[in-house]
Amino acid sequence: MDTFRSFKDLKDKLFSSELTCVDIVESYIQNIKDNDSCNAFVETFDKSALHQAKIVDQEISEKKYRKLSGMIIAIKDNICYKNHKVSASSLILKDFTSLYSSTAVDRLIKEGAIIIGRLNCDEFAMGSSNENSVYGAVKNPFDKSRVAGGSSGGSAAAVAQGLCIAALGSDTGGSIRQPAAFCGVVGFKPTYSRVSRHGLIAYASSFDQIGPIANNIDDVAIILEVISGVDKQDSTSSSRPVPDYLNYREKKKNSRIAYISECIEHHGIDNEIKNSFLAEMDKFKKKGHTVDPVSFPYLEHLVPAYHVLSTAEASSNLSRFDGVNFGYRSAKQTDLNQSYISSRTEGFGDEVKRRIMLGTFVLSAGYHEAYFTKAQKIRRLIKSKVNEMFDSYDFICTPTTPHTAFKLGDNKTDPTQMYLEDIFTVLANLSGNPAISIPVKNHSSKLPFGFQIMARNFDEEGLLSFSKNNNFKI
Repeated sequence: MDTFRSFKDLKDKLFSSELTCVDIVESYIQNIKDNDSCNAFVETFDKSALHQAKIVDQEISEKKYRKLSGMIIAIKDNICYKNHKVSASSLILKDFTSLYSSTAVDRLIKEGAIIIGRLNCDEFAMGSSNENSVYGAVKNPFDKSRVAGGSSGGSAAAVAQGLCIAALGSDTGGSIRQPAAFCGVVGFKPTYSRVSRHGLIAYASSFDQIGPIANNIDDVAIILEVISGVDKQDSTSSSRPVPDYLNYREKKKNSRIAYISECIEHHGIDNEIKNSFLAEMDKFKKKGHTVDPVSFPYLEHLVPAYHVLSTAEASSNLSRFDGVNFGYRSAKQTDLNQSYISSRTEGFGDEVKRRIMLGTFVLSAGYHEAYFTKAQKIRRLIKSKVNEMFDSYDFICTPTTPHTAFKLGDNKTDPTQMYLEDIFTVLANLSGNPAISIPVKNHSSKLPFGFQIMARNFDEEGLLSFSKNNNFKI
């Protein structure tokens, strides 16, 4: 069976009765088992996927169609699906079966999507390379000696390999967009609160967002439309109405575009990416858009502020994993305190322990004001500056990453260098704005890279429209 690169192609075959949904699901499951050379999948959900496929086939035979009937979607291994295992790629959640589904998964299934399996990720979504996983590293589909990016590396690699039509990832500091850029696919981080976080295993609650990864903008749009909206299970979810994202239209011919000059002049940026980005800005000008370089004076403060705040939240969120109520429990149990210590020491990986300790430190007496409170003030300054930029411009553009995918193992021993991988993406998480990474072309090294576009809060419709109508080479 041919590999489908868009939901439209799959629907054409399915709705014309050339193929059944059961045929398609069986083909995808076999393809995953035979061809997942990147270690993207942790598990396929054979039984439930085929059950859902039979329901879709029955509905199609009765001329009943839902928004996502037959769409093959995989989910990151930190998104809950009732009666299915979820582990956040951590030993401490080994063999844990979720008692409920995330709101995003429920909404996908309600519209006819087939959840084909769960995808490898950095443990508890902490990482930029997908090397921090109990299941082993995810490899880049374009070069198996390189990383797929993180933490949603399995999601990006699975879509790039054609093992699913689309995938859900989560984005805390760039974890959808960075792997999307490294793997040559489209990754979308919605406005904070646009998509419910209910059923997403928390890393940093004021940053985390679920979002789609796909091969094209239309598929991103329809998935985003389905999973967005208010949810009584998540008090932070927005009650704003959800537009018809799939039928987006360009609202006006010309847009005002800013690009951050400090990103383009950053000492770590690859020259080829820089030149390609500037060439793309010139194309925008020729189309009649206003394009200006703007200064963003807080670039070097983004990563430090993010890691102070996110690790503080992580140290609180991960305290629930104690080896008592669920998940991994150490055999070294001389007393209750030793059970806690041994279970967490053995169950958490090095990077997770590092971030928990850092977060506990910045929240501790004597350091709270110096680190956590100061980082909150910096976040406020960053948010105010972004709002000021959007007073004058419709979109803010940067490269998604300073370079193409790096070699497996290159940054693993240097946490500081790994943290700097988020330098262009983390702005959208600190400010809460929606952002998309779009693959533009391949580097001379044959590796893909992407450009990032940010929009005003809740202007996902405008962001999708602009991305769709400006002829990016995807």
